[in-house]
Amino acid sequence: MESYELIVIGTGPAGEKAAVKAAYFGHKVAIIEKGELCGGAEVVTGTLPSKTLKETALYFSGKYEKGLYGVDRDLVREASIEDFMFRKNYVTATEGQEVIANLNRHQVTLYHGIASFEDPHTIRVKGKEEQLIHGDYILIATGSYPYHPPAIPFDAKRVHDSDTILQIQRLPRSLCVVGAGVIGCEYSTIFSTIGCKVHLINDKENILPQIDGEISAELIRQMQAAGIDIHFNASVEKIEVPAKEEQPLILTLSTGKTLEVDMFLYAAGRSGNIKSLECEKIGLDLGKRETLVVDKEYRTNIPHIFAAGDVIGFPALASTSMDQGRVAVSYMFKTKDLEHLPTHFPYGIYTIPEVSMVGITEEEAKNAGLTYCVGRARYEDLARGRILGVKAGLLKLIFEKKSLTILGVHIIGNIACELIHYGMEIVEDKKTLYHLIGRVFNYPTLHDLYKYAAYDGLSTLSGHKIKP
Repeated sequence: MESYELIVIGTGPAGEKAAVKAAYFGHKVAIIEKGELCGGAEVVTGTLPSKTLKETALYFSGKYEKGLYGVDRDLVREASIEDFMFRKNYVTATEGQEVIANLNRHQVTLYHGIASFEDPHTIRVKGKEEQLIHGDYILIATGSYPYHPPAIPFDAKRVHDSDTILQIQRLPRSLCVVGAGVIGCEYSTIFSTIGCKVHLINDKENILPQIDGEISAELIRQMQAAGIDIHFNASVEKIEVPAKEEQPLILTLSTGKTLEVDMFLYAAGRSGNIKSLECEKIGLDLGKRETLVVDKEYRTNIPHIFAAGDVIGFPALASTSMDQGRVAVSYMFKTKDLEHLPTHFPYGIYTIPEVSMVGITEEEAKNAGLTYCVGRARYEDLARGRILGVKAGLLKLIFEKKSLTILGVHIIGNIACELIHYGMEIVEDKKTLYHLIGRVFNYPTLHDLYKYAAYDGLSTLSGHKIKP
């Protein structure tokens, strides 16, 4: 039986980065992947495929360029499913190959097969052949899978989850999306942008409850302006799937309303991917929705077994998962280079338009009883915004009134997920409005949003609005 200092289960962002870090520090590492492609949800079913589809939708629709240069470009009617999926398939394949290349560069041994615990230190790998391997340490980074309510007749043809929607063989004429979280909102805007009629079903009275209320309201406004019908305080009670594909699915909502759509996407929740591991055999503590319980070191209740990424639940971001895996390795091998994630990290939601945030929301500031104020700047008021033809978009600062310390940054608009990183440093370093006003940015750029939001905040405090 082959023995390793570390066995990693899963080649997603947490698993890959943990494996190569341990190998970089000279440790003998093995990694196990059950799928044909390496990279986990980041590469195969989630992060990169959906974001690539977003850019593809924007390209074929010409959404941001229509009328901007005196010529309308609309390629949607001419685009086939092969056109729509081409870049997604290319990115998935090349990034999967890059994961393997990275593992090879660091001399990490890759096993293909399904992993399960034989005992706390021994993993059984069922692939083309079955074998046992021993690990001094084990990191579980198996990710998550879409939750399947029993009442939904998933068939991966017309009734989809967030994994199978990436394998569609034709573009839907209309689509019903259930779940107004990150995944549901992203796919709603993607398919709407390529000309598909979209219905978004949400069992609450708002979308994306984790983001600032004003930003959420602006996203709702822009989604509705794009033709997306959002059904609040509603759920799907029944789905009728006809025998003939040319006939519509018939959905009965809890509100009594009936919808007829071409395809259906259930995007409300994911569960930890641990079923095949046989965790009960060794007594691993489990949390809600098949997640693993870990401490601040990402250590489970069994001291030499760690877990990171989506399999431990919130925040379930590729960006945080990578560093969770790296932190776990720091505690395993005492590398002392990265022992915790930063206090503040950004959230990026790749809707159309993008939404990103760092720090506290206005609602959180109110609930905490903070004496705060806000400053805003809009894309359309900047020279760069006019050049880009952006008619909507907002950067919002939350700051403490007395000290002017910036507590939160919230952005909706073009490349919000890029612009937020400057805001992350501001919040992490507890900078003030005067810090922003004292910066010089290239002109014209969207980074001027920060400076003008700071001026707006000062104007609000002074009791009168001025244009600086």
